[in-house]
Amino acid sequence: MPRYQFSIGSSDVRRVGAVQSESFGDALDVIAAQADAETGDLLEIGVRGFPPARFQYVFSLDEGIQVWRAAYQRAA
Repeated sequence: MPRYQFSIGSSDVRRVGAVQSESFGDALDVIAAQADAETGDLLEIGVRGFPPARFQYVFSLDEGIQVWRAAYQRAA
């Protein structure tokens, strides 16, 4: 089972941790629930040896719930 390392929070307060999960999506759900993520929080998550993915916790008008969306996408 993969171990995902992460940091989460705002620019003022960041928390770090790790979670083991069967899938990446499950890891995001566990982190959101346990870390008490708030709208606007940034999440960097990854596995050892690879650069982290970056997400922002936002309210989705389409789904009517809080969801993780890719953050800071850069053009190639």
